[in-house]
Amino acid sequence: MRAEQITAPVTWHGEGPCWDPAGHRMLVVDMLAGAVVDLSSLQRPRRYEVGSRVAAVVRPRGGGGFAVATEHGFALFDDEFALERRLADVVDDDGVRLNEGGCDPRGRFYCGSMAYDETPDAGTLYRLEPDGSVSTALEGVTISNGLQWSLDGSLAYYIDTPTRRVDVFDYNPADGSFHNRRPFAVLDDDAAGAPDGMAIDAAGGLWVALWGGGAVRRYDAEGRLTEVVDVPGVSHTSAAAFGGPDLDTLYITSSRQHLPAGAEPAAGAVFAVEPGIRGAPLHAFSG
Repeated sequence: MRAEQITAPVTWHGEGPCWDPAGHRMLVVDMLAGAVVDLSSLQRPRRYEVGSRVAAVVRPRGGGGFAVATEHGFALFDDEFALERRLADVVDDDGVRLNEGGCDPRGRFYCGSMAYDETPDAGTLYRLEPDGSVSTALEGVTISNGLQWSLDGSLAYYIDTPTRRVDVFDYNPADGSFHNRRPFAVLDDDAAGAPDGMAIDAAGGLWVALWGGGAVRRYDAEGRLTEVVDVPGVSHTSAAAFGGPDLDTLYITSSRQHLPAGAEPAAGAVFAVEPGIRGAPLHAFSG
């Protein structure tokens, strides 16, 4: 399959695509610029500056606004991304930032961190409970990225990018803990790039963006490679998410980070493809 470029470059470091069913819009984050980009109009996207570098955006359950992972913590914003309340800071090192996250079936909001200089094992995966308390889900992370849960909620899939694999954990819904880590899908040696963000479809397949690979790969529920989506004109494909009223379109973000000046004019644009399968709805934050 081949994705189509659907916007001009709208981000420097595009990440975290999130379908907003209440607003009928796809949102992406311009992570290092500290903005959320609203793609209600593909020709004239709207930018919301949030006053901090922004790692991930999710909808709260049963209410308006958004829960946002900022550079160093979590906060609540209204529908226009005006700050309502800070929940918790979890990072106290200016050399470390939050990077990617999502919610589990119980409505906990997880977000991982990484060092700006990508120091090995300097990151942590944090767990924000609906009551606002925070705990550690995983330590010794280098570049915390994609995170999804199996359709029955019994497994958690996780990417630490330098490992070049997707790992799977047994997941305990009672306390949100991860156990029995093992490889789920490993990139073969001749595959370009490394795994970044990922989406899950209604059949339990994982769609994994390849940073440096200009592609998205689908692995079925058994970890077998079944599809490759080519993303033309860009190498830094960063994340993917299903959107649209029927969740039948896969949106793919891209980035200019680490590219030479003038290289890849399309970098920072958003791409899309209709893969012939619907996505699984994203979980909401219960706080």
